[in-house]
Amino acid sequence: MILSGSMKSLAFGLLLLGFLQSFVTSDYQVKALYEMRMQLNGDGGVLNEWKESNDNRMTPCSWPHVICQGNRVIEITLSSTDLAGILSPSIAKITTLEKLSLDGNGIGGRIPEELGNLSSLTTLFLGRNSFSGSIPDSLGRLSKLQNLDLSENYLTGEIPISLSNLSSLNDINLSDNSLSGEIPEQLLQVAQYNYTGNRLNCSRQSTPCEKQAIKKGPNTKSNLWTLATASLLGVIFCIIICSGLIIFRRLGKGRWRARDRSKVIVHQDEELVCVIEGNDSEFKYFDYLQVLEATNNFSVENKLGQGGFGPVYKGRFPDGLEIAVKRLASHSGQGFAEFRNEVHLIAKLQHRNLVRLLGCCFQGEEKMLVYEYLQNKSLDFFIFDKTRKTLLNWDKRLVIIEGIAQGLLYLHKHSRLRVIHRDVKASNILLDIEMNPKISDFGLAKIFSSNDTEGNTKRVVGTYGYMAPEYASEGLFSMKSDVFSFGVLTLEAIVGQRNSGFHYHGEFLNLLGYAWWLWKDQRWFELVDTSLAKGGCTLGMMRCINISLLCVQENAIDRPTMSDVVAMLGSENMTLPEPKHPGYFHVRVAKEVMSMTAETCTINYATMSSTLGR
Repeated sequence: MILSGSMKSLAFGLLLLGFLQSFVTSDYQVKALYEMRMQLNGDGGVLNEWKESNDNRMTPCSWPHVICQGNRVIEITLSSTDLAGILSPSIAKITTLEKLSLDGNGIGGRIPEELGNLSSLTTLFLGRNSFSGSIPDSLGRLSKLQNLDLSENYLTGEIPISLSNLSSLNDINLSDNSLSGEIPEQLLQVAQYNYTGNRLNCSRQSTPCEKQAIKKGPNTKSNLWTLATASLLGVIFCIIICSGLIIFRRLGKGRWRARDRSKVIVHQDEELVCVIEGNDSEFKYFDYLQVLEATNNFSVENKLGQGGFGPVYKGRFPDGLEIAVKRLASHSGQGFAEFRNEVHLIAKLQHRNLVRLLGCCFQGEEKMLVYEYLQNKSLDFFIFDKTRKTLLNWDKRLVIIEGIAQGLLYLHKHSRLRVIHRDVKASNILLDIEMNPKISDFGLAKIFSSNDTEGNTKRVVGTYGYMAPEYASEGLFSMKSDVFSFGVLTLEAIVGQRNSGFHYHGEFLNLLGYAWWLWKDQRWFELVDTSLAKGGCTLGMMRCINISLLCVQENAIDRPTMSDVVAMLGSENMTLPEPKHPGYFHVRVAKEVMSMTAETCTINYATMSSTLGR
């Protein structure tokens, strides 16, 4: 009986220990994931539900993108979720983790050495990011690892010999980095591997850089050899012809200065040579090593941001000139066509409200644009932040709105080219030291002749929330498309909220419909940003709301031109027409979900004597 009682006590003790351990497990997992979240950021708010808590009973197993077994986290899947920042070493505290998928984002910095502590890890996907530095030796301790993807980053150095210890590895992809040296022999025995796009010592004949499963039908071997031989001869013939044409052309023109051509691969670069030679002499070609040194080897400390084109870095030349370098990512959704478009276009445009492109740099697959550095980042950095928006009073916001309008007017009417930007948004408005706005990012812009006014495309590009309805639904774009985007941007600058991330008020799911409804109800002052409302509403605020609503009208023919907009902004006495309903006005919810809680401003009716056409 005594033994039986002891056994019962032991069983109870073990049960209690397991119960308490489950709380502790949840607690450290919550903290580790919260620390990971604090080092990452993204516009989509994908990690908003990952929250720190002092409650030991909280479990992360209900969080999005987290998979548990029992009460232990075994998978984190955040592929292609628009994340940026760095990967926190705290992730290694979750030693039960079996799968970590962060591929297809903009995460940079070094790969943490601490990942080697994830002894249960079978899958590690970090490809298509902006990781730099060397591959950690510690990854060689991941004895259960079966799938490793570090492709399309900026990794340097040699492949660690420690990776040879990964006896369970079935698939390894280290392609499109800047790795050098030898490939460990054991890593050439893996069932599937890819080391292409590096400076590794391998060749197709002796040590192939790529090994993938290729299915062949019966009796196809000779046909494949014939096809391969013919293709090779065709490629060699094309290279000889193209090389001869390039040499002949360059001998006939002396304007292209020698810039260590041995490092410049002919692939696509000849087109860029044509573009550079056709531009003004002030537009420069920068040597790759110059840019590399100026940005401290594209260090994470110098990274300013991440866009669809790729990461942007701050740099400084020895003479003190500060620059911003936009580096084309190999997995960019845009690519060479947009790179060439921006070089060709913005180099020809000069206006105080357009960002200045100093030059470009290209070497092989490396494509970079070098801009003037603007200290105050972009407009969205201020107007959508609760603290920083207070630095922009109404006078400063009005100057920014007027400057953007002047820049668009120049593009539409006064430049040597007729240009439709197609991606006017807050993050593409950069601010100089005096908070003057400069329109940037011309990768999606279209050039028109003086007789053309609109175009049509099957490939709709741009940013939802700023797209005119006719462009989003039919691919029809014109100068009025930019006018629509300007109207959205102006309204955002006044309200201090994103149109795309607007929390519904009343019946409305978008900022445009809600603003028009308040305007029709003569309650426009309820729209004004709380940081501006404390000083009282003015006639200028009301006129800007009116102008923005005219710009976002559903039918393009009803919208004003940028010439009209500049005139309306510049005259306090001009009578403004009454706006018709905006685009996407039909997007509503069935019942009132939440009400406006923002502080509204008082109105000095003595300043509101001007009448509008109501």
